[in-house]
Amino acid sequence: MISLSLNGHLEQKIYENIKKMLESIKYGKIQITVHDSQITQIEKVEKYHFPLRKKQAFHR
Repeated sequence: MISLSLNGHLEQKIYENIKKMLESIKYGKIQITVHDSQITQIEKVEKYHFPLRKKQAFHR
């Protein structure tokens, strides 16, 4: 596990944000960017899946 040097309050906020993102995403990804052992950015990309409809054959 990476040790991140952040002050306690900021660290707690970051973990809360990550937890909220994880709880709210069904499909997708959450990307955490680290620079000099500190979290500098969090991105959430959501994907939505739609069922495929079968194409109907065209008859004349």
